Amino acid sequence: MNEISIPAIVPNASAGNLTNLVSERAWFEPERIMLSRPLGDGWQSVTAKEFEAEVRATAKGLVAAGINIGDRVAIMSRTRYEWTILDFAIWYAGGCVVPIYDTSSAEQIDWILNDSGSVAIIVETPALRDLVKTVQPAHTKRIWTMTENVLATLEYDGAAVSDEEIEKRRNALLPETLATLIYTSGTTGKPKGVQLTHANFLSECGNVVQAANDLFLKPGGSTLLFLPVAHVFGRMVQIGSVAAGLHLAHCSDPVGRLPIDLASFKPTFVLAVPRIFEKVYNGAEAKADAAGKGKIFRKAADIAIAYSQGIESGKISTALRLKHGLFDKLVYSKIRTGLGGRVEAAISGGAPLGERLGHFYRGAGITILEGYGLTETTAGATLNLTKNIKVGSVGRPIPGTTIKIAEDGEVLIKGPIVMQGYWKNEAANSEVFSGDRWFHSGDLGKLDDEGFLYIVGRKKELIVTAGGKNVAPAVLEDRLRAHPLISQCMVVGDNQPFIASLITIDQDALKTWVTANKKDGASLADLANDPDLISVIQTAVDEANKAVSKAESIRKFTILPTDFTIAGGQLTAKLSLKRHVIGKEFAAEIAALFEK
Repeated sequence: MNEISIPAIVPNASAGNLTNLVSERAWFEPERIMLSRPLGDGWQSVTAKEFEAEVRATAKGLVAAGINIGDRVAIMSRTRYEWTILDFAIWYAGGCVVPIYDTSSAEQIDWILNDSGSVAIIVETPALRDLVKTVQPAHTKRIWTMTENVLATLEYDGAAVSDEEIEKRRNALLPETLATLIYTSGTTGKPKGVQLTHANFLSECGNVVQAANDLFLKPGGSTLLFLPVAHVFGRMVQIGSVAAGLHLAHCSDPVGRLPIDLASFKPTFVLAVPRIFEKVYNGAEAKADAAGKGKIFRKAADIAIAYSQGIESGKISTALRLKHGLFDKLVYSKIRTGLGGRVEAAISGGAPLGERLGHFYRGAGITILEGYGLTETTAGATLNLTKNIKVGSVGRPIPGTTIKIAEDGEVLIKGPIVMQGYWKNEAANSEVFSGDRWFHSGDLGKLDDEGFLYIVGRKKELIVTAGGKNVAPAVLEDRLRAHPLISQCMVVGDNQPFIASLITIDQDALKTWVTANKKDGASLADLANDPDLISVIQTAVDEANKAVSKAESIRKFTILPTDFTIAGGQLTAKLSLKRHVIGKEFAAEIAALFEK
């Protein structure tokens, strides 16, 4: 099969816009709990009526400040309650939202504000305000700060603006009106502004919610949003939750507060990138090792994987069922508790999850539904569903979408979720759109006989060895990152006689390893050349090499004495590798790998 189309459940919008999701919920179900906002160590419920009132009052403040219909307004903040209020408030005021990652540099802020022509920006903290001021263009006339009570300030400033004015503005928004400009992460060159309309989001969220109705429309369903709302995946979660009436809460600090917020909010399902699920697994394994129960944990993992595979094949022996029941009490229940205790399913996107991890979580009682998409496709273009899933695939097209595999293996996408184009960049548009409006994703994939998509790599990231062998680095990198001690890795070898890799070490996992191996006091720089650590990483490399041919396998690697980070500039905000940056920064280390 090289093409599959799934009929839409929710037809293309012919009228209305995203503000209707809020106003209609407030009208028909005013007392429904829509959100929870942090309050001390707990949560304060927000009803649909209260949500709409706060959005409307905030929009009035924006109008009073001079925001006009069609104006672009930037938001630069971590994920938090105010982000959601301001997002919808800007639409209520007739504007267009331009997200900026809170980790962005002054140069990136400068580019986005100028390229988008944003007339105002809302930042999270005074520190971010000071950073913006170093590059603030003359046309960006206003800066508001969230932590300085921005919602109350805007409500006060907009007290004289009438409800009629707000109704006029939000009713001026059509399905084809630009809702947001989301700038691509810029792994190469300047970030491009992806134009997404109200219709794009209405189609994406409407069809995903209906297709995955057992998650989004589950009675008492809830989700904790800790993905960046500046990223299209987090944005879809936010809008989809509002569209479904799903109880939504935010976690601003995934590193410091995520376990606390999961335990107190207890969501029924979560949406995350694979690194989160890897961290939970690796953390559980490290705790088991520290307690002398590592063998038990790994046996439990094998049983979970076998049980999940049995679900897929329809064959689970009595012995396997008994072992699974035992380990459910000893191990799996603790994994579920770590995610809040009520999570039954999750959606993973942004990068490949890996078949082993997918089977482990399903066997442990948490079905992870892997999906695939891009900013240019309003997040998900494909998704596994609980009633139609193949672990290891990224699912079938979401309703209303067509997927085709080109002759060279590139994934092509068509449907109402595809962007209108890049903002003021016809050259880039001509590169990604064919004459019949197929969007060229840049990803390489294959469809099985049932229409499930498998992503095998990036077209532009293919490494061609000196022997002419094409190598997709993602296959090896995904497997390597699954090892508890490995944080990040980058496969190299373009025009070289063999494949090699740069590897960085997970600092948290390393602490446990250092204690267990009696190497206290050793620095990471020392350990990078430690024979014992190198031996452990070699086993991970050997395991990863099982997925590829000998010509594609990693022959040499080097452990770096530092990690790849967003702050360091080696990773994008969605944790993708900036290969050109890493290649330049570690050119000497890469060259050393290929010295004879």
